[in-house]
Amino acid sequence: SIGTLAVCGTVNDLSVSGAKPLWLSAAFIIEEGFLLSDLKRIADDMATAAKTAGVAIVTGDTKVVERGAAQGVFITTAGLGSVPPERENIASGSRVTPGDIVIISGTVADHGMTILAARNGLKTSQPLASDCAPLNCLIDLACESANGEIRFMRDATRGGLATVLCELAENRSFGIEIDEAAIPVGYAASGLCEMYGFDPLYVANEGKVVIVVSAAVADAVTTALRAHPLGKNAAQIGRIIDNHRGSVGQNTAAGGTRILEMLAGDQLPRIC
Repeated sequence: SIGTLAVCGTVNDLSVSGAKPLWLSAAFIIEEGFLLSDLKRIADDMATAAKTAGVAIVTGDTKVVERGAAQGVFITTAGLGSVPPERENIASGSRVTPGDIVIISGTVADHGMTILAARNGLKTSQPLASDCAPLNCLIDLACESANGEIRFMRDATRGGLATVLCELAENRSFGIEIDEAAIPVGYAASGLCEMYGFDPLYVANEGKVVIVVSAAVADAVTTALRAHPLGKNAAQIGRIIDNHRGSVGQNTAAGGTRILEMLAGDQLPRIC
């Protein structure tokens, strides 16, 4: 629900910035006539997500607006955490150098395709569910196994994997090369993407993190991720290179190279 998304989104934003999440705030804008039973479910989901992540929701605010002004309910969350010295500036990408390895923590496109299916009443022969989850425990495992050699982290939310990589490479003195065959995509999500013409690299995720690490620790970090339920499909999908600076290239299954660009708009209506 939107309650789970609200908590996980802020926990994950803190985590990929190098912080250990501690406290959250939550502000509700509720439309007149919104069902109390739905509000209770949202609050219960927020409590469950916060408990799973090991954080506390310590303050908040509530406003009620006239009917039709808020599409049901809006929730805004913010958070605070502590940053260990070895994780400072990890979200900036300033540590990334050619030879580093790009890792994704699991299958891409699950969240966006689940939202598409739910909104359009679509049924799939294979299970399809949002990957929404707090990633702080998974990220802690990765950091512990990397011996300080994690160069960059970012959760692949709006704009998906491709946009994260394009933002990292933009105006930098390196390029990024990824392999299409190495990128994990679930069967059901892949089928829906193909059917409706979506590129899974640009579809939103809510429980996946992109990590760039030195080559020396790439195998150890991948193994650590795969030992956790949220990282069981983790894969090394590419590398940082010294040419094609400022751009991202994908080696395709057909044997060519495709240049990836940042998503100009939202592929799907936003849910968070």
